[in-house]
Amino acid sequence: MTLFVKEAIKEGPIQTLETVLMVMNGIERALVDVHDGEVKIEFNDAEVSEGKIKKTIEECGFHITH
Repeated sequence: MTLFVKEAIKEGPIQTLETVLMVMNGIERALVDVHDGEVKIEFNDAEVSEGKIKKTIEECGFHITH
């Protein structure tokens, strides 16, 4: 799954976002591109849904742009 997160262009927010994602069950890998806020997430869809991932990101104060 690929998302774009508005705040994921600075080191502090990126570290927070990566921490949030990696503590979730089912997340296998999360890679953030600091240039455009692109977040690539590999996950086990038997353990966590795409909707749950997006909701968790937004609940932590991040904004998914597209």
